[in-house]
Amino acid sequence: MAKKSITKRWIFNNLGVVVLSLLVIDMAIIYAIQNYFYSSARQYLVSKLNAVTSVLSMHSQDSSANFSAEMRKMLETFNEKDKIELMAINSKGRVVLTSSGFSPDAKDIMPDYKEALEKNEGYIVYRLGGGEKVLAVSVPITSMSNEYSAVRMVTSLTEIDNTIKSYSAVVTMVCVTIILIIVITGLYFAGSIVRPIRQISGIARKFALGDFSTRIENDSDDEIGDLCTAINNMADELSATEAMKNEFISSVSHELRTPLTAIKGWAETLMIDGGGSPDTMKKGVGVIVNETERLSQMVEELLDFSRMQSGHFTLQNANMDILAELGDAVLIYSDKARRENQEIIYDEPDMLPFVFGDKNRIRQVFINVIDNALKYSSAGDTVTIKAYEKGGNIIVSVKDTGCGIKKSDLAKVKTKFYKANHTRRGSGIGLAVADEIISMHGGSLDIDSEGEGLGTTVIITLPAVKQ
Repeated sequence: MAKKSITKRWIFNNLGVVVLSLLVIDMAIIYAIQNYFYSSARQYLVSKLNAVTSVLSMHSQDSSANFSAEMRKMLETFNEKDKIELMAINSKGRVVLTSSGFSPDAKDIMPDYKEALEKNEGYIVYRLGGGEKVLAVSVPITSMSNEYSAVRMVTSLTEIDNTIKSYSAVVTMVCVTIILIIVITGLYFAGSIVRPIRQISGIARKFALGDFSTRIENDSDDEIGDLCTAINNMADELSATEAMKNEFISSVSHELRTPLTAIKGWAETLMIDGGGSPDTMKKGVGVIVNETERLSQMVEELLDFSRMQSGHFTLQNANMDILAELGDAVLIYSDKARRENQEIIYDEPDMLPFVFGDKNRIRQVFINVIDNALKYSSAGDTVTIKAYEKGGNIIVSVKDTGCGIKKSDLAKVKTKFYKANHTRRGSGIGLAVADEIISMHGGSLDIDSEGEGLGTTVIITLPAVKQ
């Protein structure tokens, strides 16, 4: 199927309507001009005939005057015989006298004469036997004479038609000029739309193939310019997402390879040595268990992220004791912190209001945040955890004295696949999953840092159940 361009559609639709409208206007103006000139000529002839009949009326009332002789004299002395022919029609409907001295062809029709007898005035535009177009006007005079029934004037319309043609040509030229201007400006306007759309279409095809390096040239400040800007911004986001995705795949591959290598190495050692000493057996089994747990946690994060993306992530909500879940998460990492010479300070309150939510998911968030605090801290650093109520909300604060986050990275740390620090292990989706879980509970997860080397604070806010 042939592709229809915007320009062609504009030409056949909009321009067609404009041309048709101008054609109708042109014909209407020409008709009005013709009607004006013909009406003026008719009124002029009528006024002349009225003057003639006025004189004839005076002669008919003068008993000493010979009406027939006066009629003949008037036709012979008619002063506009070079433009208008004056005729006298007898009672039998025949032209018997003319101002030119030539009798018309007996075959010439005179509908104006018949109309004049019926309506007191008649006129007609018609062509003579030779093809000349004329205007004829007749007025009855039966009340003035028994011999004559009407006087008639006939004038050629050749000059008037030539004038009408001149005006019509001017009007037509004006319409043609308007059409040309509309065509030129319309094509320019359509081109100003089509050119960037073609550029957008070509670049969009590159985006579809995964090439996000090209950008649309934008030199307009209208809707097309806004579209170009939006597409360029989209390309920037897609490019950044693609880079983060590739980095995520690389990071996850590395994260998976490290525990798998450790598990495989210790499994081979235990299999070859038959377990060796009890200390070796205990150490090997401990490494395998820890690394398996790391793999399990990573896979669980990936599964949660996949469920969120597909809309299949669900919560099992109920009233829950948030301190119990936070305490479990702190307990899980207390031994790890001691082994790595880090300190966890947990300022546990006596009691907090319940929270309506999924306790397993909330514990998952606490585990993720505490794990990150320890992961991005070094030996000798401290992680301080506080929980309190404020304004009808439960606030959980996790503050570390670790490596901190750049100000430029703060807005991105909760973005999927993003890792602010590539020297630490992690998939880059843990915070994205945690933020989504807290959002689904009607709360918020906020991250703040004074800068690199100044530590990080994570504030988790959840609405408390109203008592």
